Amino acid sequence: MALKPGVSKQDIRQQIWDYMESQHLADFPRPVHHRIPNFKGSYLAGQSIRELEVFARAQEVKVDPDKPLEGVRLLALQSKKTLLVPTPRLRTGLFNKITPPPGATKDILRTCATSQGVRSYSTPVGLDSRVLVDLVVVGSVAVSEKGWRIGKGEGYADLEYAMMVSMGAVSQGTPVVTIVHDCQVVDIPEALLEDHDLTVDYILTPTRVIVTGCERPKPTGIIWSKVSREVMGKVPILRSLRCRERQAGRDVTLQDEPRHLLGTSSRQPPPLSTVRRHQDPQQPESCSGQGEDGPSNTVFIGNLPRGTRVSELKRALRELGTVPQRLTWQGPQRRAFLHYEGPTSAQQAVSCLRGLRLGAATLKVALARPQRAGDGTGSCAEEPRPDRRSAVSDL
Repeated sequence: MALKPGVSKQDIRQQIWDYMESQHLADFPRPVHHRIPNFKGSYLAGQSIRELEVFARAQEVKVDPDKPLEGVRLLALQSKKTLLVPTPRLRTGLFNKITPPPGATKDILRTCATSQGVRSYSTPVGLDSRVLVDLVVVGSVAVSEKGWRIGKGEGYADLEYAMMVSMGAVSQGTPVVTIVHDCQVVDIPEALLEDHDLTVDYILTPTRVIVTGCERPKPTGIIWSKVSREVMGKVPILRSLRCRERQAGRDVTLQDEPRHLLGTSSRQPPPLSTVRRHQDPQQPESCSGQGEDGPSNTVFIGNLPRGTRVSELKRALRELGTVPQRLTWQGPQRRAFLHYEGPTSAQQAVSCLRGLRLGAATLKVALARPQRAGDGTGSCAEEPRPDRRSAVSDL
């Protein structure tokens, strides 16, 4: 398929989506616009991955959840490989490990390879899990024989790969495979590529196996200056990674965040009383973390949705890697207090939890006032002092 001259990434996407629909190459789900397109012959194209040595020797395989990759997920399960599938839009974590039941039949394995199987036969894989991915399989809207790749425009495949680099799950030598229709293999101008774009080493189509020999370096981690605050709000696990990299002294300034607000030159985040970050309109501007008794080790959580269970908050804290030593739950008052080992841990937790959402509500997060004699919780300038009779539970 020939592209029009002077095209952008979005122009290329649109031309391919339109062509696949007009030529009746598209398969369910349709229309293929704004998707990684499924196509007639995708299962056949996926079968040729068995010819690749990189698949034969792989033990742990990460395959995107896109429909045209369903056949590859099934092959991985049939080959007794560990199959990791990213959670859709990274809303609840990074990976799900697909675990078929003992003695699973071929029909059950087929189910495991579908989106239903990801929901029914999987366990979450957290940031602290020791994952070493041997092969990455991604979906594409367009790809060139040189290995340049264009996704659907949301950036999740690039972000997933960068997060895997950050957690040590992949390296520059980890091969990347994509499966597309022949019409999706086009000449992509190299000028369109950016540092965060993932390239591919193998392209599988219904008629060809293309070894790209791509020498362009793959992303070496998350480029925080390409990440917006909107994306941070949608991807909880990304906030946890950002918190870890800030603690390691890396520059984690976001795309739409003024650099001077972050104090990135310090290995530890600066005291919250001297930093003003962008706040959700529902959040208080600040909550005093300094007082006559010194800094606080307690974090205030407010604006909990009505009916929220303590287990829901605990789950969110575990996913973000901000588990406190104790948690004081005041569900009827729609608030909770998190008690950490020291002020530094509490400050880091506030940084990670800012913008956290439960359901449709954005939570209020602030450093509580230091506890006083006879008060085991701490308080927040904008909120009433907690009821001392509230239950304290361990996470």
